[in-house]
Amino acid sequence: MHRLFEPAAIGSMTVRNRFVRSATWEGMATAAGEVTPRLVETTAALARGGVGLIISGHAYIRPEGQAGPGQLGAHKDDVVSGLRRMAAAAHDHGAKILLQLAHAGYFAAGKLTGAAPMAVSASVKLDDTPRREMSVADIEELSAAFAAAAARAQAAGFDGVQIHSAHGYCLNQFLSPLFNRRRDEYGGALENRARVHLETIHAVRRAVGAEYPLLIKINGRDFAEGGLEPPEAAAAVQLMERAGLDAVEVSSGMTRFSTRGAARTGITNQKKEAYNQQEAKVFRERLQIPLILVGGIRSLPVAERLVADNLCDFIALSRPLIREPGLINRWSSGDRRKAACTSDNLCFGPALSGEGLYCVTAAKGKMSNA
Repeated sequence: MHRLFEPAAIGSMTVRNRFVRSATWEGMATAAGEVTPRLVETTAALARGGVGLIISGHAYIRPEGQAGPGQLGAHKDDVVSGLRRMAAAAHDHGAKILLQLAHAGYFAAGKLTGAAPMAVSASVKLDDTPRREMSVADIEELSAAFAAAAARAQAAGFDGVQIHSAHGYCLNQFLSPLFNRRRDEYGGALENRARVHLETIHAVRRAVGAEYPLLIKINGRDFAEGGLEPPEAAAAVQLMERAGLDAVEVSSGMTRFSTRGAARTGITNQKKEAYNQQEAKVFRERLQIPLILVGGIRSLPVAERLVADNLCDFIALSRPLIREPGLINRWSSGDRRKAACTSDNLCFGPALSGEGLYCVTAAKGKMSNA
């Protein structure tokens, strides 16, 4: 059997195979960010379907950091009981599960939170929405909030946490020269722009201990003029590796103001798959920790090649598992057909409208065959 289906380790955690469900926004939580039965069942379906490691949808660590409706929360102790049910749903079917921790920063949903989004630098005005520049005290509170959320994840039985520093969200904004024009100790040189990441890692470690798995999802490239590029992104993760990071997931693109988003359409052949692999090569040359690669992987031969060529250690899938939560079991059983996902991004429409994430294309097919 191929290495993809064999156990592999991330820090102190052993995963049953090398397939990761990459975090996505499910839009299935309550208005207060609490876990719902539907979110528990979504988690269970992924675990039953053979995924080795499930990463939750991004969970906001502070109320003003919420990015969208129905988003999962990790911002208060009241959410822990629901998170415990979600973790148990993964464990009951043999999967490991991480809670992804996030703050939207510039891209926070002010209409939902009732607060002006916080910007790394007030001088950056990519649209006309009012924003407040983060003070040093705000930044210190941010690191503390990540640590408190990590402690909640640990209390809820999650196997680890992943810090979200991709797709234009708050920590990505600190690293990106496009967003970070600060003149204090958090701006300028890369070491300064990565300072909040290192402070957050240290704070999380104090909260959960040295052995609790701690990962990061990071942009290898922002795909925006003046944005983060692979050499600096990889150099920043080198600093984080020395600070106690256990693994990195490489992504790219931003929610807005980017020439390419995180979830691209039109992945019609194997040449268009694994569209973050060039960025991953730069990371691979500099890092010793395991590397998770996400981005348009649809075919088992592509996934096999990426691991066999040592470009990455784990394969992360998101949209394919929305349509086929049992995809990994299908592949491991010998059915090597590519994922049924058509990469049309229609799945995000229901989440935006409050229905929660699901594959619209598959639903239309079922209706037409009824």
